[in-house]
Amino acid sequence: MAISNHSQVTEFILQGFSEHPKLWLLLFSCFFSLYVVALTGNVLIITAIILNPSLHSPMYFFLFNLATMDIICTSSILPQVLEGLLTEKNTISYRGCMTQLYFLIWSASSELLLFTVMAYDRFVAICHPLHYSTMMNKTLCNVLAAGVWLICAFNSSIHTGLMTQLSFCGPNVITHFFCEIPPLLLLSCTSTYINSVMTVIADAFYGFINFLLTLVSYGFIISSILKIRTSEGKKRAFSTCSSHLIVVSMYYTAVFYAYISPICSYDPERSKLAGVLYTMLSPTLNPLIYTLRNNEVKMALRKLFLTIRK
Repeated sequence: MAISNHSQVTEFILQGFSEHPKLWLLLFSCFFSLYVVALTGNVLIITAIILNPSLHSPMYFFLFNLATMDIICTSSILPQVLEGLLTEKNTISYRGCMTQLYFLIWSASSELLLFTVMAYDRFVAICHPLHYSTMMNKTLCNVLAAGVWLICAFNSSIHTGLMTQLSFCGPNVITHFFCEIPPLLLLSCTSTYINSVMTVIADAFYGFINFLLTLVSYGFIISSILKIRTSEGKKRAFSTCSSHLIVVSMYYTAVFYAYISPICSYDPERSKLAGVLYTMLSPTLNPLIYTLRNNEVKMALRKLFLTIRK
């Protein structure tokens, strides 16, 4: 039975990768490996940050939140994808689809907003090092993190709530491997004007405004680094923000590639590729990037492994 009285469709069919049946086994192996690595890497980072007092700083506090968001994002998508590839069952209930949509929007938008907060943290650390501990105090960090989670939960509630008000009475094939706003809007039998307007507003806020704020922060950061006289000092300063810069660039590339276009020009294949990038590849690479390029995290993980062996 559907959630809304307006909805006649009780389940959707996820097209997924059904047009490439010969690749199912390969895709299952790849996606399963990515999921295991993503879960393991992010859980290790969360555990290392919790257990090591040396990592109880604003930068790692926000990294802890990012790792948590990565787990939510990939876990809301990949189990359903893996089940579909393994059993060839590509259906998802109406409730399941709306639940998946909620957690996807919540985690994905939270990551975009958190990237801006992390960029501001690096801006304060490099441009105002003497005032860093007072400007990025524990209270402010908690407020910023809570604000990210709550604002994005509210945003997700709006989009999911509007989606449940639509009537789905015709085709029920979603041209994607998970429930997403653009392909769902194309299936609606009723007007999607309000949904489209809210999607554009969300894209403007999360995509453009946050991106511009991140660029401004890094503009000041690069300017400050260039003023450092010694090459060793420049290298040390840049190393504190290079990991974040790589992760941000990778994530925004996928988001812009998939979503900065009108709903009417939605391209399923392009959206699937971008979906793989930000729901699978990004959560897998984030822990690797932060680990390989951060000596403090590497030392904390070594201590964790030694503790486990004992």
